Amino acid sequence: MLEMLISPQKAERKPWELFFIGIFYASISILLVNWIFVQDPVLSTRSGILVVTFTVMFSLPFMYYVIKLEENKATQHMGALRLLREHRKAIWAFLWLFMGFVVGFSFWYIILPTTTSFQEQIETFCAINSPDNFGGCVQKFGVKGTSAPTAFLSNKERLFLIFSNNIYVLIFTLIFSLIFGAGAIFILAWNASVIAAAISIFTQSNLNILPLALFRYMIHGLPEIAAYFVGALAGGIISIAVIRHEMGTDRFWSVLQDSLNLIILSVVLLFVASILEVFITPIFF
Repeated sequence: MLEMLISPQKAERKPWELFFIGIFYASISILLVNWIFVQDPVLSTRSGILVVTFTVMFSLPFMYYVIKLEENKATQHMGALRLLREHRKAIWAFLWLFMGFVVGFSFWYIILPTTTSFQEQIETFCAINSPDNFGGCVQKFGVKGTSAPTAFLSNKERLFLIFSNNIYVLIFTLIFSLIFGAGAIFILAWNASVIAAAISIFTQSNLNILPLALFRYMIHGLPEIAAYFVGALAGGIISIAVIRHEMGTDRFWSVLQDSLNLIILSVVLLFVASILEVFITPIFF
């Protein structure tokens, strides 16, 4: 019931409604984990993963049917540009859903009195932003951990490191989508939770600063996540075509060509996002 609050057709007509669906899914996931698993001595230590898992469970049916709808479009011989414009509707829906995840996770991270529900997210945040002082970073935000330091990086080195890391994530997004059409939603929900942890740390538990923090991380975050969604859509379209036993047919080659165009677009978006993160975001923050 909860996982299908909105149909794919309606989502493409009114994608902004997915923003509120995303907030609802994120909120329900966090509250369920805190009510059910907080007393468990084992599961409570990995509640950050459980929160993402519940969010994924709610989102999977919607993701699957949207990708199925887009696969049908890929076989209608619209032409590459027109087809990309058609896929844009699904990408906007996914982005609104993602933004709902980020806002929902951020709100509850600020509201909750402890960092228990986001331990893994804080560790990931520190590994990315304070690799030279990982142990001190996680301890500062209430999590125990250690890691080896790394050297200072120049902007060009950071650009290469960020872009290569994003490509690595994109590859896994494609693999997840190929194995299971909507499987990439786990990576995307996880990224939403990590960004939410970063936003919440930036606000220092002050809800009034939340809009500014969202702007700070969405400057490069939106094109980056859009790239992952484009990649997820490409892999999911191929996955559904294979499930339908279309390999070797003209329909399958049309789908493959469309997916290749989407993958190229996702790589371009990732490069733009990396440039924004290294050179533009620091200008404002």
